[in-house]
Amino acid sequence: MAGNSFGQLFRVSTFGESHGRAIGLVLDGCPAGLAIDEAFIQAELARRRPGQSAIVTQRREEDKAEILSGIFEGRSTGAPIAMVIFNADARSKDYSHIADKYRPSHADYTYQAKYGLRDYRGGGRSSARETAARVAAGAIAKLFLLSEGIRIQAYVSQVGHLQLHGNYQELHLSQAEANPVRCPDAAMAEQMEALIREVRKAGDTIGGVVSCVIQGCPPGLGEPAFDKLHADLGKAMLSINAAKGFEYGSGFEGVRMRGSEHNDIFFSEGGRARTKTNFSGGIQGGISNGMDIYFRVAFKPVATIVQPQESLNEAGEKAIVEGKGRHDPCVVPRAVPIVEAMAALVLADHLLRHRATRV
Repeated sequence: MAGNSFGQLFRVSTFGESHGRAIGLVLDGCPAGLAIDEAFIQAELARRRPGQSAIVTQRREEDKAEILSGIFEGRSTGAPIAMVIFNADARSKDYSHIADKYRPSHADYTYQAKYGLRDYRGGGRSSARETAARVAAGAIAKLFLLSEGIRIQAYVSQVGHLQLHGNYQELHLSQAEANPVRCPDAAMAEQMEALIREVRKAGDTIGGVVSCVIQGCPPGLGEPAFDKLHADLGKAMLSINAAKGFEYGSGFEGVRMRGSEHNDIFFSEGGRARTKTNFSGGIQGGISNGMDIYFRVAFKPVATIVQPQESLNEAGEKAIVEGKGRHDPCVVPRAVPIVEAMAALVLADHLLRHRATRV
């Protein structure tokens, strides 16, 4: 199976399945001497782990990361950093009823078509359980970026029809962790939580949007052709389970504007080039310009619903599929740390690549 690694100089490879013995990662390219705060890594995993609130899956996983290599006396050695997270609460019997059936909008059929076999226990490698390894690697990338003054903050900006409006600068982003939805607006968070509970009670699911802001990024990150910074961010976000859309800067709304409105005018501030507006989303020509980078990621409703649905089995016969087990009614609250982790991996990689281009 290809496609299990991400990045060039700061490169992570993940392994493991939802109901296997463990999941884990190997991170190569982390600069030597970086202070590694294991408590910070664990705190990031706690933000993603299942069972953290009443509006997410009730699978109980401690998600304790065990560091196997690459760190000595609290600092990275320059060697590959390996971590493993053991699965403790997998219930494979919850999936025995779909052992030969294709769940609608899942990867069951496509995995069967590609490999000729599949792990039906929670989707195996296609499960969002794999993203715990990404968050662990992303935590180290965050520590590296923080040492360079780069900060990443994601939050839930939409659940179903409930949407935050206005500029992210008008929000208190630090309040995103104050509620289980991870929305920085308390009143909107209450409405979103009520909607998620309503949808869950009906045995259904609902989608949403995670917005992300990167501050302190220096100008010059990104490559001008195929590896544009926004292109790599887009690939990173669309590699997350259930992600269906990505836009940065003015995004699709920018088509309503004229060039005279959309152009970000430069001015000098403290000897640095700045722009009066930031419709570019902090990236121009595929390269960061020093302004805030901001983007949005759309997530579909979770495919597993506790309602009977028509489908097919492996023999091509009609079958009825009904979701069982423990599943998220809305993925976006737990997707917030995953979005941050993938953004951190992209920025860490491009920061090292940028340094390699200068004498």
